[in-house]
Amino acid sequence: MSLAEIIKPDSVLCNAHARSKKHCLEILSELLVRPFADVAAEDIFERLIERERLGCTSMTQGVAFPHSRVDGLEESHAAMIKLSDPVDFDSPDGEPVDLVFGLLVPVELSEQDYADINLVTSLLADEGLRRRLRAANSSKDLHAILLDGCRNLQAPVAGAAGSG
Repeated sequence: MSLAEIIKPDSVLCNAHARSKKHCLEILSELLVRPFADVAAEDIFERLIERERLGCTSMTQGVAFPHSRVDGLEESHAAMIKLSDPVDFDSPDGEPVDLVFGLLVPVELSEQDYADINLVTSLLADEGLRRRLRAANSSKDLHAILLDGCRNLQAPVAGAAGSG
């Protein structure tokens, strides 16, 4: 599944104002449930809070990756927030978080779900992409930069094959 299939433009929010980690997770929950008429944001919020209790989802360098398994979900669904002001996320490096990528996955993970998770972590680890995401001024730009970063990550390296 491509990133464009799991994160839709209306699931991306640029320059959001969150007072705390908890408030950030509330905003993220609202974005994550948009495509699901029968899933309550409060339920997703509780799942994300439970997941945080198991261990902080901050990846360091101002990025967090809250995620949860959801009963009845057939494929991954994502949302992203760029915060206007970073919030304390209990990060291992002590840095506040301003980029938050949320992911919902099915309870029974498939190879594709694992691939989606690996793709997201690779994207968020890319320093250049993080810099471009932080420079975004609109939700539309944030979404486009994210998808462009995915295309660049998946593009074959020129000269990698057949050299030598």
